[in-house]
Amino acid sequence: MCGRFAASRGPEELTGVFEVERWEPEETLAPDWNVAPTKSVYAVLERPLKGTGDPRPVRQLRPLKWGLVPSWAKSPEGAARMINARSETVHEKPSFRRAFEARRCIVPADGYYEWVTGAGERDLEVEGKKKRPRKQPYFVTPADGSVLAMAGLYEFWRDRTLPDDHPSAWWATCSVITLEAETGPLGVAPAEGPASLADIHPRMPLMLPRDRWDAWLDPGHTDPASLRGLLAAPEGGLMRAYAVGTAVSNVRNNGPELLRELEGPEEGTLF
Repeated sequence: MCGRFAASRGPEELTGVFEVERWEPEETLAPDWNVAPTKSVYAVLERPLKGTGDPRPVRQLRPLKWGLVPSWAKSPEGAARMINARSETVHEKPSFRRAFEARRCIVPADGYYEWVTGAGERDLEVEGKKKRPRKQPYFVTPADGSVLAMAGLYEFWRDRTLPDDHPSAWWATCSVITLEAETGPLGVAPAEGPASLADIHPRMPLMLPRDRWDAWLDPGHTDPASLRGLLAAPEGGLMRAYAVGTAVSNVRNNGPELLRELEGPEEGTLF
């Protein structure tokens, strides 16, 4: 899955990488090294500019709230549970089907975090000596240092309790698509610990290769069968993973120090 990630790159860099045509400076987000559900994140999407009368889709960089709220939902209460959409069923699930056909986006990130229960901790848990095993966080990021372009979906939800001119009358939300994690070797693996993404977690966010960006973002591309072809796993061995400090486990902690690479898993969390 993808339950936490880092997104520190600013709009100047992202607009260049993704060839964005429009972004509003007043919508700039602060760098975030510990993005949790319901936080605002950048998303790259294509849609006509509101109020211009021009039907041409324009590539934009927009802030969206992470945790998708379907347009038909009565309330946004379930948003924190809708942070991920499974690639295998996204075309048929009522919560995601319409967005998959017409409202796709890319969620840029530095990388994502996953937590692994160490073998020693698992043994203690089995023996009944430890009720809550300590987990070692790992940071997973493109091995070449590029932006992680996560496939996403977005939706608009109208809060009917507010008047039309209220700034919070409309919610723009998103979800990250996941698929089965790679079982092949990591591009760069830690000296101690997991050798593949599947060793870390059975799911991973779908990283879109650059040659799929245009087709994925095109709102005129609506054929579900054709779109499902874009959900194929990328080439293997593109990612690296390394152990980071357990400070990232607390959502209140934030800063570039969370990405500091440890020489190995912290004591008590050996893989």
